[in-house]
Amino acid sequence: MTEAFDPITLEIYWNRLISAADEAATGLLRTAFSTIVRESNDFATVLMDRRGDSVAENTGGLASFSCILPRTTKAFLEKFPLETWKPGDTVITNDPWIATGHLPDFTVVTGIFHRGRLVGFAGSISHSPDIGGSLWAADCREIFEEGIRIPITHLLREGQWNEAMLEILLGNVRVPRQVLGDLQAQVVANEVGARRIAEFLDDTGLDDLEGLSAALQERTDRAMRRAIAELPDGTYAAEIGADGFDAQKTLIACTVTVRGDTMQIDYTGTSPQIDRGINCPMNYTHAYSVYPVKCALDPFTPRNEGSYRAITVTAPERSILNPLYPAPVSARQLTGHLLAGAIYKALAPVMPEKIIAECGGAPTMRALFSGARADGDSFSQVLFASGGMGAAPHKDGMAATAFPTNVGAGSIEAYESVAPITVWKKRLRQDSGGAGRFRGGLGQEVELEIRTTAPARLSLLSDRHEHPASGILGGEAGGPSVVRFADGSKPHPKSRTTVPPGARLTLLYAGGGGYGPPRERDRDAVRADLADGYISPGAARDTYGLE
Repeated sequence: MTEAFDPITLEIYWNRLISAADEAATGLLRTAFSTIVRESNDFATVLMDRRGDSVAENTGGLASFSCILPRTTKAFLEKFPLETWKPGDTVITNDPWIATGHLPDFTVVTGIFHRGRLVGFAGSISHSPDIGGSLWAADCREIFEEGIRIPITHLLREGQWNEAMLEILLGNVRVPRQVLGDLQAQVVANEVGARRIAEFLDDTGLDDLEGLSAALQERTDRAMRRAIAELPDGTYAAEIGADGFDAQKTLIACTVTVRGDTMQIDYTGTSPQIDRGINCPMNYTHAYSVYPVKCALDPFTPRNEGSYRAITVTAPERSILNPLYPAPVSARQLTGHLLAGAIYKALAPVMPEKIIAECGGAPTMRALFSGARADGDSFSQVLFASGGMGAAPHKDGMAATAFPTNVGAGSIEAYESVAPITVWKKRLRQDSGGAGRFRGGLGQEVELEIRTTAPARLSLLSDRHEHPASGILGGEAGGPSVVRFADGSKPHPKSRTTVPPGARLTLLYAGGGGYGPPRERDRDAVRADLADGYISPGAARDTYGLE
């Protein structure tokens, strides 16, 4: 079936499908209620064939979501087989082991019908502003504490909303208008994608997406296998330590095996699952293992299901990378975001020109504030900001930029407009980028004040306090994370803290690791960093040897 499409036609069709996914994403952005979606990009839209394999995804969505959505759709099809779907059907879940690894993310999938026949699916994932329970916290001991879990069920049946399910859901969240508004926006996004696919089939004369999907997946599979085959066969290993939770320190052990045009990533030796919410379910582990490989080996071919078929990912059951229900998992990103660094560290000896040092923005540090406004209404807002990226073989790391996630910071003005919080300072953090031939990206310094009349709650999700982003091939580590109140006291880095009205909090985001020996850095680059205030005179002299 793949021979029916010449390369030019295939490229034109593929770009149109990506445009359809982008238009669906625009629909979600323009109709969502929460700043998590509108400002911080914590979502994705994906178009899939009848099997649930991805055909195209929006260009700006979260890579982990795009990678997971087809896996979740296949689980939907196990419960609701193809022949049971009707026009207007939309299915939902936030089950961490079926979907994205924690409860705040809703996966919503709508059937695409063309001339009365089911031809594919339009899906979206969005981080909800509230899911009840502990909200977004890392200190719970079971998933039951973390919020309400929606099993695979219909959100709409033949276009009619599942009012009973919505009543239960909205009765268990603090900001029901935002939660409902974002769910409605996901449905809108899916409907836009479905309409565009139907129009695409009409315009091209295709009966369905099957042949085109197979051709596109074959193309991406071939591109990835070709890239893997350029690596020398062998087994490469690395370990990365993390702060864990209090005395429960965690370790990620990674072994990468290359055989011909295939790659296996195995996490045997990784720490056992713990009774705190930093466990990372397998879907998320898989997504943040294959995506960094894609970025390093085949960065330019658009992604779809075929991109990852040459890569297998395994992790021991009951480990922090494959925990069993009902383990707490709310802050699974504090573990899952570290996987790129482990994989790149393992592969550095055989592909040093294609990897980057560890990122200070991996894992991302999140500060979630909730409480009551002066008018008595509830608020729940996450501060999205990032540490610095790791340095690359030929380039400094980008400041205040997250990787492997691509969640954005968003507008501070928009953040302040929806929460009783004032951000007094947000600037780059001097000397936070790891020294090297190429310097790690700078983290940020953020100072804010709680402007409530009653105590608020801070739920802090952070790492890199004890284990800063390491440098690579002679590069030095970036600056660690620091969170402190104005009086010098520090909240728990992964727990909930009561914050009094008027309290000021400073968050220092970690910097990225450096690449190569610092004394090999270009002297003009050191002088430019000094002039820009990126490094201090002491660092220029003592670390880089600038006279």
